Amino acid sequence: MKKFFLIALCIVLVSFVSANAGAQTPGVKANPLLKTTLSDDTTKEVSMILVEFSPGSTSGRHTHPGDEYAVVLQGTFELSAEGRETRRLSTGDVWHTPRGLVHENRNVGDTQGRVVLTIVGDKGKPFVMPAK
Repeated sequence: MKKFFLIALCIVLVSFVSANAGAQTPGVKANPLLKTTLSDDTTKEVSMILVEFSPGSTSGRHTHPGDEYAVVLQGTFELSAEGRETRRLSTGDVWHTPRGLVHENRNVGDTQGRVVLTIVGDKGKPFVMPAK
């Protein structure tokens, strides 16, 4: 039983990474940390992702299929979102991006930047979608 569980877990992780690998941009590396259903609503998922940005790299304009909550672990970023002023964020700062809001994160520092994102959204959808 334990062996079956480990094999199933590996399959799920490989599927998750493969499904989202195409969404990555140069200089940006997304590492899924956790993906689980929301306790009270199994149509929703919670995804936690560690995202690493090389100096000068950007996420590109994108949206999420749910609300995004983030904390800067390391570095200095600019967060641009449609209809909002650009914000500068550094280590320890947090932000919230509502579902569907087109936004972009850029590492404006001269060192590696690291952010942990938590997205609460629709089950089965990719955690990031490029903006049109």
